[in-house]
Amino acid sequence: MTSKNAPELRQFWHRDQIDAELSRELIDCWVEVSNAGGAVGFPFPPVTADEVGPAAERLFAGLHPDRSRLVLAMVDGVLAGWLNVRRDPHPLVAHWGTLHHVQSHPAFRGRGVGSALMDHARQIARADMALEQLHLAARSGMGLEHFYGGMGFEEIGRRPGVLRLAPGDDRDEILMVLTPL
Repeated sequence: MTSKNAPELRQFWHRDQIDAELSRELIDCWVEVSNAGGAVGFPFPPVTADEVGPAAERLFAGLHPDRSRLVLAMVDGVLAGWLNVRRDPHPLVAHWGTLHHVQSHPAFRGRGVGSALMDHARQIARADMALEQLHLAARSGMGLEHFYGGMGFEEIGRRPGVLRLAPGDDRDEILMVLTPL
């Protein structure tokens, strides 16, 4: 990827930072990724903006500088991907965070958007949120464990067959961690 087309990475930590246009772009991206088979919270495509919109609003409402950050990748002014970094405020687990909804728009795949998002999320987790480790769950059968493994995440367990996508299509949930940040 040339520097001209490198993603511009932005983070948001309050609902008021998300305007109607950005909200629409994020929802549209989520719909496109879901309908392309992405494991991002809606396992049974096709989905519509009417279905994804309420989930996006819940995500926006939960944004908070200490507990939840939204990270966006823009390429030439277009939303190319996004993810959510969260921490549980309970003192026993407040030192680690979880990545949710990691996605790159199908039109931008293979251009380093996912890697740029993951690198930036790691920096935010460490420097801005004072986290010590990041966790994520990935669906087996998608090759995601290889992508995340290349980013330094290690598999720490599996929940065998916990995800039933269709009769006869049960998938493992792969639990991964990145530590230290």
